[in-house]
Amino acid sequence: MRRSPRKPLVAVLAAVLVAASACGSEDAGSTLELTAALPDQVPSGTVLRLGDPQIQAVTAVSGLDKELADAGIQVEWANISGGPQSIQAFRADKLDCSAVADIPSLFAAWTGTATKIVFQAVTLDPLDHPLYKLGIAPGVNVTSLADLRGKKIAYSAGQAQGALVLRVLQKAGLTQKDVQLVELTSTGDSYVTALGTKAVDVAPIAPQNIKLYEAKYPGATSIGTGIRDDASTLYCLTSAVEDAEKAAALKVYVSVRTKALLWQNEHPDEYAKAFFQDTQRLSEADAKAVVALQGRKGIPATWDNAITRLQETADLLAAEQNHDKLDVTTLVDRRFEAVQAAAAGSQVVTGDAA
Repeated sequence: MRRSPRKPLVAVLAAVLVAASACGSEDAGSTLELTAALPDQVPSGTVLRLGDPQIQAVTAVSGLDKELADAGIQVEWANISGGPQSIQAFRADKLDCSAVADIPSLFAAWTGTATKIVFQAVTLDPLDHPLYKLGIAPGVNVTSLADLRGKKIAYSAGQAQGALVLRVLQKAGLTQKDVQLVELTSTGDSYVTALGTKAVDVAPIAPQNIKLYEAKYPGATSIGTGIRDDASTLYCLTSAVEDAEKAAALKVYVSVRTKALLWQNEHPDEYAKAFFQDTQRLSEADAKAVVALQGRKGIPATWDNAITRLQETADLLAAEQNHDKLDVTTLVDRRFEAVQAAAAGSQVVTGDAA
């Protein structure tokens, strides 16, 4: 009688392969569920690839970089900031996290890149210390938001500046049809150059660029928006927070980043020199002036208000730019909320400023 051993042999081999695969997965590093607690232990040599130039400078001058090294974290810093650069780096798998405002997380979702916000910061007096003012080209008469009608306005749909332009129009009772939006990505001093050469009449520019602009172009002016624009986040690839080793490292980094922002508040001159003077190449006087314009930063006790503001922005952009409706709670990893609040301690911000 002929025997056929094939069936049991296949079953045995399958069992061996499953066991080997399980061991191999464990050796390669485990996947962390997004609902699981953040790990406390960081395996030595865990790498974080961060686009966070400001905090890079602050941790170095404050000595907080030692906390990262002592935790066994190897940081690979990238000179990347802003939505377009960071999303491009995410797609190329060259970056884990980047410091941005609130808009890039929305556009990452709308363009198929999965990310999570792991850090929220606020400005303590946001209307007194806006991140942007409206630069006005020399010879252009704009003294109020109502004067924007008919003007050429620099506009970058995927950046915070673009969302601000839409919010400004909304506040002024204007629509996109009442102005001419000029598609122009804000990188470096591109908006300053566009204003100076009169390629646009109006552009939202940051405090350090306002000073550069007004010094470089005679007749240059600027006005405030009267709109809160202080959203400040760190967002990461979802795959990074799903990696148990990187998630443990990010838990440490979020704590260190919190301390770095609070250190800035207490050491404005050192902060001005380390970042704006030594890195951004501003003069000592201009560096100190920019820090004063920025105001003091705070860590909110809860992210509730920030999430509400983000949802309002997402709804506006969905309506104005023809995007799908988006539930922003899916973009926020609130496990890190308690991490930064604990690091801030009694200095957490509550009330309207949060």
